[in-house]
Amino acid sequence: MVLFSARTRSDIVTSLDPRAPLVLDTRELGRRPGSQRDVVRTVPAPAELGIEVLRVPEGSSVELDLRLEAVMEGVLVTGSARAGLDGECARCLEPITDDIEVRFQELFVYDEHRHDESDTDLDDEVSRLKDDLLDLEPLLRDAVVLALPFQPLCVEDCPGLCVECGARLADDPDHAHDEPIDPRWAGLSALQDPSTTQD
Repeated sequence: MVLFSARTRSDIVTSLDPRAPLVLDTRELGRRPGSQRDVVRTVPAPAELGIEVLRVPEGSSVELDLRLEAVMEGVLVTGSARAGLDGECARCLEPITDDIEVRFQELFVYDEHRHDESDTDLDDEVSRLKDDLLDLEPLLRDAVVLALPFQPLCVEDCPGLCVECGARLADDPDHAHDEPIDPRWAGLSALQDPSTTQD
């Protein structure tokens, strides 16, 4: 988890780069409530988009299908994102490839609009436009992470790995080990083994 300590959302928005793939310019939309614009684009995935065992590979294609709508307080973004996933099974560590589609909606408030000048905590939680720019990355990241399974599996009933030798149990369903012998009885087991008896 990334913590931004003293940095607030408004601090992050100040450094927006209009050329960044996930930054959108809303000037063409205007500020007349009800005006809309559809945006369809394919962008490279940012780093660490996902969880430790399942993620969208950095730089891979993310397909965005968005609708931007001007409202009284700002710009309402509604849309979906589709991408491929790479990871490993949480039980047997086999590679996993899959696809994900997430839907999201967020209101990006005009920079000059505040509900209450004294409520700085609320202000930090609001997504804001800065110079008519909005950053989709935090919204995309939240949507993807929340949609991923906490423990992804290669198959629903994956048996995992042998706890003794690490063998993948799905490859050998009859895999088993003899019961461990108590060292105190090891000498007696040699007497029961026919291969050790002498004629």
